[in-house]
Amino acid sequence: MRRTRSTAVLLLLAAAVLTVLGTGSAQAAGYRYWSFWESDGATAWTYATQGPSLVRPDDGAVQGFRFSVSEDSADATRPRAAPDFGAICADTPAEDGRKRIALVIDPGTPADAPDGEEPPAPRTACAQVAPDASTAQALASVAKPLRYDSSAMLCAISGYPRSGCGEQVARDTGSGEPSAEPSTAPSAARGSEAPQGSDDGGGGPSAGVLTGAGAVVVLGAAAVLRARRRR
Repeated sequence: MRRTRSTAVLLLLAAAVLTVLGTGSAQAAGYRYWSFWESDGATAWTYATQGPSLVRPDDGAVQGFRFSVSEDSADATRPRAAPDFGAICADTPAEDGRKRIALVIDPGTPADAPDGEEPPAPRTACAQVAPDASTAQALASVAKPLRYDSSAMLCAISGYPRSGCGEQVARDTGSGEPSAEPSTAPSAARGSEAPQGSDDGGGGPSAGVLTGAGAVVVLGAAAVLRARRRR
């Protein structure tokens, strides 16, 4: 009877250790969405703090959109093209009573794409719109059809993707690319919005997980010793 109990205790401890370690290497949650970026046309991309329907950029600004899977704004992937207003709007002369907004539209990589879809090629466009036009209006003038959800989150540009909007997906915490980055997703690219938070980027069990596993092993060893002493 004592041997049976000792064996049962050991099996339970082994299962607990495997469960704890498995938790540490599980996949992290991310969101698939169009993130929204801004630039004054001369500096690097900056993650937008408002949605494209609220931003009313000045003439000469560059606005960017990138489709990817990410956990939050700190983890979001920038558009791959440089925010170069001069190059993007070189063939669009200035016009009185209008402003020019350079747009960079980057649908991301096949790793970012929903199942069954292939991302179109990245492109740029120069939108010439009214002085008080928003980024969303500028985008609509050059990249229809756009698709929004009921909360005004930007879901698709030029019809991509065909469905979905800021959905949560799993990705391997040990790699730099999604396994499957809202704006756009929960608490996200404000019309194109991503959740706020941080990604520790670790690929294996965390220190807390390993500590917990060690404690389980120690307790298990103590239980076995007690069982032997009672024999």
